[in-house]
Amino acid sequence: MPNGAQILIEGLVDAGVDMCFAHPGTSATHIVAALDDVPRMRPVLCLFEGVATGAADGYARIAGKPACTLLHLGPGLANGLANLDNARRAGTPVVNVVGDHAPRHQRLDASLESDLISLARTVSGWTRRTYQATDLAGDVAEAVAAACGPPGAVATLVVPADVSWSEADKSSGTGRGEVLGTRPGTQPRPGAVSSAAVAAAAEVLRSGEPAVLLLGGAATHGPGLHSAARVAAATGARLLCESFPARLERGAGLPPVERLAHGTAEATAQLAGVRHLLLAGTTTPAAFFAHPEQHGRPEQHGRPEQRSLPVPDGCEVRSLAEGTEDVTAALEALAGAFDPPSPVPQESLRPERPTGELTAESAAAAIGALLPEGAIVVDESNTSGLWLPDATAGAPPHDWLALTGGAIGQGLPAAVGAALAAPDRRVLALEADGSAMYSPQALWTMAREELDVTVVVFDNRAYSALSRELMSAGADPDGEWAADLLELSRPDLDFVGLARAMGVPAEQATTAEEFTAILDRALAEPGPYLVDCDVPPAG
Repeated sequence: MPNGAQILIEGLVDAGVDMCFAHPGTSATHIVAALDDVPRMRPVLCLFEGVATGAADGYARIAGKPACTLLHLGPGLANGLANLDNARRAGTPVVNVVGDHAPRHQRLDASLESDLISLARTVSGWTRRTYQATDLAGDVAEAVAAACGPPGAVATLVVPADVSWSEADKSSGTGRGEVLGTRPGTQPRPGAVSSAAVAAAAEVLRSGEPAVLLLGGAATHGPGLHSAARVAAATGARLLCESFPARLERGAGLPPVERLAHGTAEATAQLAGVRHLLLAGTTTPAAFFAHPEQHGRPEQHGRPEQRSLPVPDGCEVRSLAEGTEDVTAALEALAGAFDPPSPVPQESLRPERPTGELTAESAAAAIGALLPEGAIVVDESNTSGLWLPDATAGAPPHDWLALTGGAIGQGLPAAVGAALAAPDRRVLALEADGSAMYSPQALWTMAREELDVTVVVFDNRAYSALSRELMSAGADPDGEWAADLLELSRPDLDFVGLARAMGVPAEQATTAEEFTAILDRALAEPGPYLVDCDVPPAG
């Protein structure tokens, strides 16, 4: 008779979850042992929980199905929360399996005991603690169904140690998974499209007033993106996507989509004069942070007013599809309301290989000149990435994964997951130096799994993004202590040495010619490679 751990793993693979990013602990020893009993599950060791959760996010964005994590008690889950919040914001399906103390041990308040369920609920759309091994089959089915959605979500299943080691008949128990109508290996279908919402959107677009179609979720790739482009071609509406798309399909031959600017002032300028904002798979855009100007002091420091919402006054905001609704079907129906011409695809155009000084701008030109077809770009370049969208727009078709939730430390782990989801494609991880230091352990997993990941670290020895935020908020970034807290020096970070210590070959580039040559070689060779791109701080 199988034990609970075996029932757990078998239930996951039967439901289509066959990739496990693990940072195991004592509470999950029987689950670790069960991985040998169920060889259809592929375990990947991560040296830090934030790598495991970020890798699960990157995997699911490319694979289109959830991976699971294996974490250890409340502190282990807490270590992975930041990248789970990014996954939550991206609508990524992730199944967390968290080992816990046996109930009889919990009351002793032993080491690592915590309010695990409360921690899980901060990022999870679904949480449950299983109390009996006989309930595991149903609980696993519900967890996978909740993760797949729609919409996609983080589902956290807490499995106490005694549930893992107890024997049980997996066909017995509550059968709670069947109550939800789930069956192993099936994926839930999105909800029906609102015909009223489609008709209202068509009427707005026929008005001839300035309109923007703002895309997110499934609308930024595949059939949804192409239908959106047809709508724009037929109506003259501008096509934008959210500032940090979970997965944006772009490049030569694909519909060109402009990203809504991250900065509030820039986003406000993009939307100036728009009378209708149609949301397709996303929500009303909002600024990352509030600023003093929003509280009656726009004249402070002579800067213009910055608002929490970049949407102009008098602009009508309406949703075409949201939540559980099928945004792809909604866009297809909207396109069907018109007689659209063929959209004009993005022109094939690459920058020249740069020479001279190595800056974030010249590095972007090199990336645009060399980006291979079918690449997956994981972008956490922050301020050093300002020139990347233009430089890569006409490169061969590729996917772009952005930092959806704003919690830095996502890029390297997400690159691990993306590479495992698409082993036939090159992954390019573009990393700010400060962000790279949140999860450098991902480099070790890249080396261990021999993943085709090229990492570019924009090494400007500063938290440039924070400097910009201080100025935006009206604070002085140039004070002695403030400046000291924004510099990554004394000592300088040695990314070449760090990568080599993790088993990843690495070189530093100090000129545009050096960077182009090293990047060209790194993209062509199998396995991981890190390029330390020595650039001055942007701006």
